[in-house]
Amino acid sequence: MAADTIGDKDSADIGFLEECERRIGYRFSDKGLLRAALTHASSAEHRLSSNERLEFLGDAVLGFVVCQLLYQRYPDYLEGELTRIKSMVVSGQTCARISEGLSLQDFLILGKGMASHPTVPQSLLSGVFESLLAAIYLDGGIEAASRFVEQHVGPEIELAVGGELESNYKSLLQQLAQREFGTTPTYQLLDEKGPDHSKCFKISARVGDRRYEPAWGRNKKEAEQRAARNALNALNELNELEGREPSVGGS
Repeated sequence: MAADTIGDKDSADIGFLEECERRIGYRFSDKGLLRAALTHASSAEHRLSSNERLEFLGDAVLGFVVCQLLYQRYPDYLEGELTRIKSMVVSGQTCARISEGLSLQDFLILGKGMASHPTVPQSLLSGVFESLLAAIYLDGGIEAASRFVEQHVGPEIELAVGGELESNYKSLLQQLAQREFGTTPTYQLLDEKGPDHSKCFKISARVGDRRYEPAWGRNKKEAEQRAARNALNALNELNELEGREPSVGGS
């Protein structure tokens, strides 16, 4: 893992922050905001000095900007469809993937314990993207934050609208099930309704002995993807209750 301890960063603080600015395509007037956004609680003297408060604000900014983009770009979409797309786009999984694409793991300021880990957990990658967005918002206002979201999250919106993001849920669940439980998920058709030309299907995902919350879809493929998403969400909640890092990020 490329992230270092806070002491290592102090020796070349300005160059380190400027390199991060080049990577994300935004130059801060207040470099302290950038540093705060990159500071994990494990390296902060006090949790109030970490990026947790910025992450809280960034989550709200991200939701607002994405909702605004969806509202403007897709005037024919109803509330339910806009909500479905938004939930995929602002998910922890998506934020972590964008962070990886920007190599933000190279700039995270971590305590010695966290810095010794071979990989950065998805939850940290997701959180630093939100805290960074909040820092941009505080430094440059909503216009700067909106430009940043449109540049980096805009492509994710297009994938979600085209159904390409949702199609990842089954493969993600399969990877998780094989890694954690040594088994392959199965899908069970529970119900169907509607005329032959316009049927809806209700399907649930099963991993081992556990069956997860079913989901409806306009075809079996869509229902299976949504059922896989329900299973992933449930598994992440279980991981959090047991004190493990989520295998797939959640919002």
